[in-house]
Amino acid sequence: MLKECRSLSLWTNMCKFTTNAGMGPPLENVEGVFSNTGWYATNQFAVDVIFSNRMKQYDCLTNDSSLAAAIFVPFYAGFDIARYLWGYNISRRDAASLDLVDWLMKRPEWKIMQGRDHFLVAGRITWDFRRLSEEEGDWGNKLLFLPAAKNMSMLVVESSPWNANDFGIPYPTYFHPAKDADVFAWQDRMRKLERKYLFSFAGAPRPGNPKSIRGQIIDQCRGSKVGKLLECDFGESKCHSPSSIMQMFQSSHFCLQPQGDSYTRRSAFDSMLAGCIPVFFHPGSAYTQYTWHLPKNFTTYSVFIPEDDIRLRNGSIEERLSQIPPEQVQIMRENVINLIPQLIYADPRSKLETFKDAFDVAVQAVIDKVTRLRKNIIEGRTEYDNFVEENSWKYALLEEGQREAGWHEWDPFFSKPKGESAGDGSTGSSAEAAKNSWKNEQRDQK
Repeated sequence: MLKECRSLSLWTNMCKFTTNAGMGPPLENVEGVFSNTGWYATNQFAVDVIFSNRMKQYDCLTNDSSLAAAIFVPFYAGFDIARYLWGYNISRRDAASLDLVDWLMKRPEWKIMQGRDHFLVAGRITWDFRRLSEEEGDWGNKLLFLPAAKNMSMLVVESSPWNANDFGIPYPTYFHPAKDADVFAWQDRMRKLERKYLFSFAGAPRPGNPKSIRGQIIDQCRGSKVGKLLECDFGESKCHSPSSIMQMFQSSHFCLQPQGDSYTRRSAFDSMLAGCIPVFFHPGSAYTQYTWHLPKNFTTYSVFIPEDDIRLRNGSIEERLSQIPPEQVQIMRENVINLIPQLIYADPRSKLETFKDAFDVAVQAVIDKVTRLRKNIIEGRTEYDNFVEENSWKYALLEEGQREAGWHEWDPFFSKPKGESAGDGSTGSSAEAAKNSWKNEQRDQK
């Protein structure tokens, strides 16, 4: 795939983005927004390569699979589907996934736990791998619905709230430090910044999506003297300039992070890297996604304003945020800055000494998961009582010792209308969201 990097995307020449172990070309610090080293023009979907290259440096690799706590499958699932999403039939889209599981299932390692100790990484959203039918017009491939893949764990930049075989890991940011000192220096700098805006937003409206609240958010930014807006709509856009984006985030106390085309967006991680407190409007944008990397108590590092409050115009964002006492803002920002190491992917060609980065956190979480599963198998028990896969988003939110997921205040956000394909949160609209994210990728390149 890397040799034929020009075929990885219809609109983007991915060859430059697969350089430097997947980090892409270095960013020059012309405007003084970045540090002088460790910054790269990283594509938001490049995790496949970054993760694999980090794995090659992992201290605890073994050639004896009977000793392994978990087994990493170095398959670039995100790059695979990206080649064939537009204009190819479903057999072409499914071919590599079917070959992969066919090969894996013949391996001696597979037979030990039927793949339950295997994991792979895809730098795209889960909906690209969840085609529901064999109809040509349906979106994506069916990798995550293959019986073998249901046993494996797939790490993706956005997981499904209703399925148990995928897990959210951070989108890559532009910062890939090679040593601890680079991280310390960056954190210190983010603490000392003068932040002149109360809140900011970088994004485009979604006029074609009646459920999107982006239009209202943009209106509120325009109408505020303490808000800052970076419009990402048509024409020459500063949104494609990493330094413009980071500069705005660095000068803001709060960064608004509504849903993108799907639940999540890379911007959330860019803003936290800048020490900006994220404001989320849907729990699926972070709280139920990145449960390995973000604290369970989301109020410690973020603000939650339910989407309906914006739709029904229940008070302004400016009002809501200006009511938070300055000392609390200070504490929240410190929490965000302390989270930075575990949200970034270190330079795959070197190793951080004291920090665990996003890769380390994810690998440890997979090992813990497989270890618990082995223990449960030996003891003849399950991890949860009456496990319901459709409620899988709830289980990571349970308190220690809880074994059953009951009612949750976020249930309305994740209700799946039965038999409806266009409803909010139904699988039909998930595929639509994936398609739209590609359309915007296409538009961004024009």
